Amino acid sequence: MYHQPAMRKTSTTPGTPATLSDTQAALSSGTPRAIVGIGASAGGLEALELFLSGVPAGSGLAYVVVQHLDPVHKSIMVELLQRSTAMPVVEVTDRLRVEPDHLYIIAPDRDLSILHGVLHLLEPAAPRGLRLPIDFFLRSLAADQQANSIAVILSGMGADGSLGLRAIKENAGAVFVQDPDSAKFDGMPRSAIDGGLADVVAPAEELASRILDYRRHAPLQVAPPELSFSDPDGSALEKIVLTLRAQSGHDFSFYKKSTIYRRIERRMSLHQLASIADYVRYVRYNAHEAQLLFKELLIGVTSFFRDPAVWEQIESEAIPALLAAHPQGATLRAWTPACSTGEEAYSLAMAFRDTIERIKPEARFTLQIFATDLDSDAIDRARAGEFPDSIAADVSQARLRRYFVERDGGYRVCKEIREMVTFAPQNLVMDPPFTKLDLLTCRNLLIYLEADLQKKLLPLFHYSLRPGGILVLGSAETVGAASDLFTAWPGKTRIYQRRESSPRTEPVDFPATIYGRARKGLAEPAAPASLAQPGGSSVQTLIDSLLQQRFSPAAVLTTDKGDLIYISGKTGKYLEPAAGKANLNVFAMAREGLAGALNEVFARVVREQGSQVLRGLRVGSNDGALLVNVEVHSLQEPAPLRGMVLIVFSDQPAARAKTPRKGQLAGAEAERMDAMTQEIAQSREELQRAREEMQTSQEELKSTNEELQSTNEELQSTNEELTTSKEEMQSMNEELQTVNHELSATVDELSQASDDMKNLLNSTDIATLFLDDDMRIRRFTNRITGIIKLIPSDAGRPVTDLVSTLDYPSLAEDAREVLRSLVFREVQVSALDGRWFTVRIMPYRTQDNRIDGVVITFIDISVSKKRWNAPCGSATSAFASPSNTRR
Repeated sequence: MYHQPAMRKTSTTPGTPATLSDTQAALSSGTPRAIVGIGASAGGLEALELFLSGVPAGSGLAYVVVQHLDPVHKSIMVELLQRSTAMPVVEVTDRLRVEPDHLYIIAPDRDLSILHGVLHLLEPAAPRGLRLPIDFFLRSLAADQQANSIAVILSGMGADGSLGLRAIKENAGAVFVQDPDSAKFDGMPRSAIDGGLADVVAPAEELASRILDYRRHAPLQVAPPELSFSDPDGSALEKIVLTLRAQSGHDFSFYKKSTIYRRIERRMSLHQLASIADYVRYVRYNAHEAQLLFKELLIGVTSFFRDPAVWEQIESEAIPALLAAHPQGATLRAWTPACSTGEEAYSLAMAFRDTIERIKPEARFTLQIFATDLDSDAIDRARAGEFPDSIAADVSQARLRRYFVERDGGYRVCKEIREMVTFAPQNLVMDPPFTKLDLLTCRNLLIYLEADLQKKLLPLFHYSLRPGGILVLGSAETVGAASDLFTAWPGKTRIYQRRESSPRTEPVDFPATIYGRARKGLAEPAAPASLAQPGGSSVQTLIDSLLQQRFSPAAVLTTDKGDLIYISGKTGKYLEPAAGKANLNVFAMAREGLAGALNEVFARVVREQGSQVLRGLRVGSNDGALLVNVEVHSLQEPAPLRGMVLIVFSDQPAARAKTPRKGQLAGAEAERMDAMTQEIAQSREELQRAREEMQTSQEELKSTNEELQSTNEELQSTNEELTTSKEEMQSMNEELQTVNHELSATVDELSQASDDMKNLLNSTDIATLFLDDDMRIRRFTNRITGIIKLIPSDAGRPVTDLVSTLDYPSLAEDAREVLRSLVFREVQVSALDGRWFTVRIMPYRTQDNRIDGVVITFIDISVSKKRWNAPCGSATSAFASPSNTRR
């Protein structure tokens, strides 16, 4: 059961644990309280340094960094990041156990995974330029740590990480994203935010504290509750469900309480709310939070070809079985409820096309897929058919080339696949189902619904499928008590086939019935007093209603597409329900003789926003035909009805019978001839208008087509050239950005070391001169300028070209001898101003023990010379023993 976490005493002092008891427990057990997966790419090193600056010591968390690294360049990220944190920074080795308060860096040219808290290095499965290491690790982290998984997305280009974030969210983890405005490259952060996956968006330096605040309020144990959060009677949960229903129009009382509680608890942790009562108040007065909770409860997590074994069986067995059931060819129908952003529906379309191309049946087959979901935003994204380049992890290269078009750094579903799928918002519990289906894929939806609702939906699926139709469920779902309705296929893929006969006799509960029975316990609303007591209504209202029903013409109010909104009067003579699925569209319901003329006039009225009158239309069959006048008005006033269309029907008065003259037709035959003449005249007018419009359109389209054809050829050749190198260039650019940042850090260190050395040499107050192999000046200290006339621009000049106060003409010759023999020389020489110096010449050795010039020091010994009154004379020298290191 869930328990409300007690408010613990916390410390705000840097370097102290945020929650003392949890941290001590984590440290003592050697297991981190949570594992933070950090994804970064171009500009990520700078963002990582900012992130680590906010991580206190003893947080009890472990951090794993997945950075896009150059596979051939030796990374120095460990050394660079170690300067920004007191935690041990370690490059990952295979089978390395994660410990709290450690920072782990992915190894170059490897994919990283985690199992039971142990990191594993794997050979990359994709070629360079197509690798998505962040997605790969975050998916593994979500599966391994579930609610204890935390994802952080920092600066980077592309969309790597988006699919991994979906897995984190599905497993009740949390997602923290760097604010794109503070990121050096905002591609990855914006992809996460645009996908609706970010729980917290903040600058990099603030993310660590936000994570610790979240973990401070997160539960230590995640278990399905029956009652939770000090909510023994479930009243708080009911209030939240009512709030969601009021704001979204959808009822979540059918969802499992454990699922709702987990999502509420996660939102409480993000907002640091102590009790569910606080959250009830927060969500009631914060419409944005209600929308976020609504999105989380939908759990819109999906991917292309999820569970490959299932799709392999669908391609190899399910689709061929459906084709074999229709040897003459057919249009197959499939339904994917809870389709989210459309990946599963598009996967089915691609699998069908691949199967058709492999089997090559003689008959013609097509597949119509209906994909529905409760989330209208997800449906809009599915209709667009645009996906990030990270789908390359789930879709093979052959399918990417065959079924997708590269567009704006991602992929777009090709027209062939897009036309196979029809997307629509639908509430599976409240809206009518699709019927006469050959295939129904409902994966990972039933596990979130109460058992009673599952028992009602499975018979509904049975009803929706044709005999022999196939039902595909998620890996954790079964038909349960509905085993008499479906036959399970061999294997663990949860594929079932509809039984043609069933012993059940009870009727199927359709959505309206299900919803009505679920609300059975609610009190029925009392009838208005005005209806209960006729006297309560005014006489004027009753008379107006009576006149409208008996004497006003029949009329309908429609949208600009012809969908009925309101019906006034009796329209049965003009409209009738169409056979098949219910369709409240005026063109589908128009009786014989009315549909064609009404369709043409309706379109013109909507386009011109005017009115048209059709007179003398013959509606109905010959036996019961009647002449009708139809008025079509595009409404502009009042404002609430602007854009709608009013269609008024009225019967044409019967003409008074006349005595036929000689030679004239009489009776019904004459009437029939008049009607035919009217229809022919009307048809001629419509045909003429259509011909004129078509000719104009053809001319415009012809010129436009010629322009587009030439443009298309140019763009196609340009596109082929650009797409060949785009992915590799982007990947290399990200890697070079990382290398460049590392080199910049190294240059800064070298500059600092150079400054340190310069200050050290100047502080010794010893005149020092550095020469290269050609006796050219490389560097010197300030003290040397009093002996040899040097200025900064003399660097690179031969030492023999400079004026010196020393009586030492053999300086350059002795330096060459030391460079040749590697034996240092020490000489005492005098200066023109009476000073004496000890000159020491030594080989200049590099760090790799290579001789690269000489170092000459000048030590002033004038005081000691005067003290001992040593005679002045020619220079004396002393040789040291030769060096063991050869040049």
